[in-house]
Amino acid sequence: MAKHHLDDSQPHAFWDNSLPPRVRIEPGDTVVFETLEASAGQITPQSSDAAVANLDFGPIHPLTGPVYVNGAEPGDALQVEILGLKHKNWGWNAVIPGFGLLGSEFQTPYLHHYRVGSDCQFRSDIRIPYEPFCGVMGVAPREPGRLTTIPPRENGGNLDIRHLTPGTTVWFPVLVSGALFSCGDCHSAQGDGEVNGTGIETPMSVSLRFNVVKNANLRELRFQTPAGKKLTVTDDAGYYVTTAHGPDLFADAQQAIRYMIDYLSQTYDMTPEQAYCLCGAAVDLKISEIVDGPNWIVSAYLPLSLFAAPKAPAAKRVAKKTGKSLKSKSLKPKTAK
Repeated sequence: MAKHHLDDSQPHAFWDNSLPPRVRIEPGDTVVFETLEASAGQITPQSSDAAVANLDFGPIHPLTGPVYVNGAEPGDALQVEILGLKHKNWGWNAVIPGFGLLGSEFQTPYLHHYRVGSDCQFRSDIRIPYEPFCGVMGVAPREPGRLTTIPPRENGGNLDIRHLTPGTTVWFPVLVSGALFSCGDCHSAQGDGEVNGTGIETPMSVSLRFNVVKNANLRELRFQTPAGKKLTVTDDAGYYVTTAHGPDLFADAQQAIRYMIDYLSQTYDMTPEQAYCLCGAAVDLKISEIVDGPNWIVSAYLPLSLFAAPKAPAAKRVAKKTGKSLKSKSLKPKTAK
């Protein structure tokens, strides 16, 4: 059981089953992947909003790999144990015009830097727990040619599943000999949905152990979290939740996030762009109901433990200040500009 190391000097921002492997390993071996942040160096700790405005999507998702696992053949599963992810003290997320759940509504580029340590500092009074994972993990696709890394695929790819944290085991369908595994796009934290199009994008060192499960015949990836692992570590202070209903889950998700952006902007003194970034980094979208047509319910959960001094619910604050109950019109979303 050997240990291998791959530096970040040969990234590839695509999937291609003809790409030669950087290393060949045996089942049971461990590989440490040095990974770049998602922009491949276009954004640095010194960058301003202009870096977002001029972002080139060509090198987005620079991946480290591929790794050839001896004995892995189509029909098998590649078992990947996530041993650890180590940050390099800094991360970012952003409003990228035209991109994300509300891309058409946010046209002003905005870059938000985070100091990353034991947590991720959004600002002095807002701290997000450090829960690292690879946004992109996958094996080589079965079809020939170069494929973009932007969407998730049969081979895995741009998963943005925030529970693929250390201690979790993932099984990928093997689609070509050797599996040819690569990873990157690491996040220090992210809300379920990655609604603004970015988690907290962070360069990291990723330690993974590989094995092969013969004749597993998986159609798509599966994973198992470790015993005792909570879905979130932010449960202690409760949540503020916005909801939206309608016959279209995508539209419902958009509306729930509009409501949350409005709440964050009004309650915590931040711009809509900052609120949108915080939603991407920490707000969890959930399908609360999908069986009672013609309408479904999507909920957006904001963990109140992020805040140094959690605010009282909006209705209570207004009632205390004015002696009147909150009028429904104050819950209508503002149009982001």
